Amino acid sequence: MHLSLLYRGRLSSCNYDCGYCPFAKTYDSREALRRDAADLARFVDWAGAQRMQLSVLFTPWGEGLVRRHYRQALVALSRMAHVRRAAIQTNLCVGLRWLDDADLGKLALWCTYHPTQVGRAAFLARCRELDRRGVRHSVGMVGLLEDLDEIEAMRRELPATTPMWVNAFDPRPPDYYDATQIARIEAIDPHFRYNLAPAPSLGAPCLTGESVVSVDGDGEVRRCHFVDQPLGNLYDGSFAAQLRQRACPNARCDCYIGYAHRPDLPFQRDYAGGVLERVPSFV
Repeated sequence: MHLSLLYRGRLSSCNYDCGYCPFAKTYDSREALRRDAADLARFVDWAGAQRMQLSVLFTPWGEGLVRRHYRQALVALSRMAHVRRAAIQTNLCVGLRWLDDADLGKLALWCTYHPTQVGRAAFLARCRELDRRGVRHSVGMVGLLEDLDEIEAMRRELPATTPMWVNAFDPRPPDYYDATQIARIEAIDPHFRYNLAPAPSLGAPCLTGESVVSVDGDGEVRRCHFVDQPLGNLYDGSFAAQLRQRACPNARCDCYIGYAHRPDLPFQRDYAGGVLERVPSFV
């Protein structure tokens, strides 16, 4: 059996202050950080005791890599024989020496470039270091209209082998993008329309709740981040009996970490081996 886990703990603090993000420049108390670290250590201990094949993606509300416990967790998971992938969503703001201790055949980074927060040259320098080290990674941006030139510049300056994705700006007014702007973005990310205009989800097949689950800091398991109904708890094992094929109960799924697990969409094929870190199979 292979199980993918999307882990989102209590962390909500972020060192960036992007104007569209509700978690911009938020702060966790010392107690919240201590609790988050303890929760994460418990999760890593659970993973280490398993026999089934695992893949893990950390999807914190804030920025995880600025916290030592997330770096340590990724290193530990990457070195477990039964873990296929250990990945995290990150703004790539920290130094990369912590990667020295990781198994880079298993670790991967989902990196987002925020041009109001960091210069392009500095971000590209970190990407070049990832390339030098052989770290699997993708690079993405939010498709703000004022950033279209910057999105195209980032694509030109990244290596051709580095995949780049674009998320539609949300919430956005109707007709925010015109046909020419959509074409410019699709030239960079051919899957952009799946994010811009998500296919109806209600009743669609989905691997979440079967081979993909969401886990919070208390170990409560749900099929995904966007379905509240619990399946049980990770640590008492009660979730396992609930794993089975299910159709999506939501009318709409507009986030990659949800719809990428729908087998009726192209992501399981086009991103085979890299769905969690958003790296297409050609890389």
